[in-house]
Amino acid sequence: MEERRRVGYCVHREVLDEGKVDQLAEKSDVRVPFSEKIRESLRCSGPKLKSCMLSSVPVLSWLPRYSLRDNAIGDLISGISVGIMHLPQGMAYALLAAVPPVFGLYSSFYPILIYFIFGSSKHISVGTYAVMSVMIGGVTERLAPDTNFMMYDNATNQSMVNVLARDTERVKVAAAVTFLSGLFQMLLGLVKFGFVVTYLSEPLVRGYTTGAAIHVIVSQLKYTFGISPKRHSGPFALIFTVIEVCYLVPETNIGTLVVSLVSIIGLVLVKELNTYLGKKLPVPIPVELLGIIIATVVSWQVNLEGKYGVEVVGEIPSGLQPPVMPTASLFGQVIGDAFALSVVGYGIAISLGRIFALKYGYKVDSNQELIALGLSNTIGGVFQCFAISCSMSRTMVQESTGGKTQVASALSAMVILVIMLWIGALFEELPKAVLAAIIYVNLQGMMKQFMDIPTLWKSNKVDMLVWVATLILTVLFNPDIGLAASIAFSMLTVIFRTQLPKYSLLGQVPETDIYRPVENYNQVNEIPGVVIFRSSATLYFANAEMYQDALAEKSGIDITKLITQKKKAEAKRLRKEKKEARKAKKDAKKNAQEWEGELDSSENEVEKGVATVEEGSKPDSTLPRAIILELSPVNFLDTVGVKTLRNIQRDYGDIGVEVVLCGCQTGVIENLESGGFFSEKVSKACLFSSIHDAVLHCQTDRAKMNKDDEEMQATHF
Repeated sequence: MEERRRVGYCVHREVLDEGKVDQLAEKSDVRVPFSEKIRESLRCSGPKLKSCMLSSVPVLSWLPRYSLRDNAIGDLISGISVGIMHLPQGMAYALLAAVPPVFGLYSSFYPILIYFIFGSSKHISVGTYAVMSVMIGGVTERLAPDTNFMMYDNATNQSMVNVLARDTERVKVAAAVTFLSGLFQMLLGLVKFGFVVTYLSEPLVRGYTTGAAIHVIVSQLKYTFGISPKRHSGPFALIFTVIEVCYLVPETNIGTLVVSLVSIIGLVLVKELNTYLGKKLPVPIPVELLGIIIATVVSWQVNLEGKYGVEVVGEIPSGLQPPVMPTASLFGQVIGDAFALSVVGYGIAISLGRIFALKYGYKVDSNQELIALGLSNTIGGVFQCFAISCSMSRTMVQESTGGKTQVASALSAMVILVIMLWIGALFEELPKAVLAAIIYVNLQGMMKQFMDIPTLWKSNKVDMLVWVATLILTVLFNPDIGLAASIAFSMLTVIFRTQLPKYSLLGQVPETDIYRPVENYNQVNEIPGVVIFRSSATLYFANAEMYQDALAEKSGIDITKLITQKKKAEAKRLRKEKKEARKAKKDAKKNAQEWEGELDSSENEVEKGVATVEEGSKPDSTLPRAIILELSPVNFLDTVGVKTLRNIQRDYGDIGVEVVLCGCQTGVIENLESGGFFSEKVSKACLFSSIHDAVLHCQTDRAKMNKDDEEMQATHF
């Protein structure tokens, strides 16, 4: 290792600035006009049309090459397993969306078939999702509250809710917001806006889903206790709901509570058994399906609704609904919710899709995913579905049971079709408390995300802050407003970090051309007479002033004080010149005969004065000869950044300190050119590709200046 460290190398070349590099490499100024780029993008050919078709409809590329021998068995088992999961989850999440359970089955059928055709992920299971459902429920209950459908019952002399009219209106609202969110997703996909998901960092998504899960749990408490709290909307609605639930707990329906507790305990025990026997069981025990079957049979035999007042699912119509265009008049009232749904649904699906794509070595097209989800939601809205996304639990089952392609999802849709056509009516006696229990148990994975907090505290405290802030904002506000506030907070942390970067002075690693921060290394030496300054963030309007202040602090140069002193000295010199000139003129008037002698004398005095000032204006020996601004972390420069660099070079140059730049990216050099940094006095000779070239340039200039000073002193003597 010691021998390897001592092996040296030597490069023989002259010091190159950017101007010389451009000449040596023969920089090309050829640029494709924008009009030519447009024509090229619109130009059509056979191969280009085929490629566009295969990328827009991915099923055409992979289905003809589908291997029955390798994939059929795994996809069949996986499809049946996931289809069985769709039944209880679809019905349960329909309660979250505040629509009849059968519409959860519709949402588990139509969108899956659309995604099968247009989706680019092989493994994710799209369909109903708890977070999306609770966001839909917030919209439906806001625009179609129970109070709008109260009717007077002559038989009981009491007011009651017209459930049929209410549910019909809520289905219209859910379909409208789903249709509009799908349009947003398709529009974003067509304009290649898939990178929008980059603004949803993993800590933000996990904090958001955890906060949304808390909303889901609170929304299901009424089914667990058999109570009817009022619906609250707006900020702090969740807190108000919890307070009211606590107030109504004494009115709990004991039968409903017993059903809930038994269901939760049974589901948890069997899920733990699945985990324990995971490697021994070819297929996980379908605990949710068994739960709803047993609960339905018990409810039917014991008559839980009639004897104990346990609320059940009610009528489940057989067959499929005809397509109906959503009510356009609702679009204006749900446009904000639709956009939030489109972003959240896409963010969750693409995040999970990329995980499995990385695991199995294929690529997920982010823009195509937007279009696929958009079509799924748009067409689903026409068939009265509510917005869908990707479920982690179903995806894990689909992958673990052998599913290798989206054929598994298509088969799961066929299972749902059979249930809707012939079996759905058998579950009319299913207690809603059981569906709420299924929701609770499926959310345990999201609740485990609280363990992210200690992990992030150790790895990145800013990410932990984003996670916690997202959770709090989502809990305090509705999920849609909470999402917007969380993204804004996340962006603020980015701005905050760029506004407060780390500023460093660089030194040379002995006997190398490598430069590192002086404060971080013991064997790094600063170059005598040269200051190498670097910022860890880009330079733009938000931190330009701090950049100048940090440079002054690190270099130890009070540039303002020195410039002020120079201006005072200059003003003093000018005043002295004017005074001598006035004195000479006055003396000339008094004595014309001595005018020539006095004039010569005054000129000599002026020259002496000027020479004295020039001698005093020599650069201070305590100042560095040069400052090197290392700009490799800078990926762009705005007009303020360019102006800042120009001012630094001018101000430090005025006090005799040369300023050069190094490590500039091509885009930064273009920003400097377009921003007016270069002039007749400033050329690309002040730009260098590497720190070492800049250091050698500064040392060469320093040696030359020292030689000139010595020659000048020898001349004086």
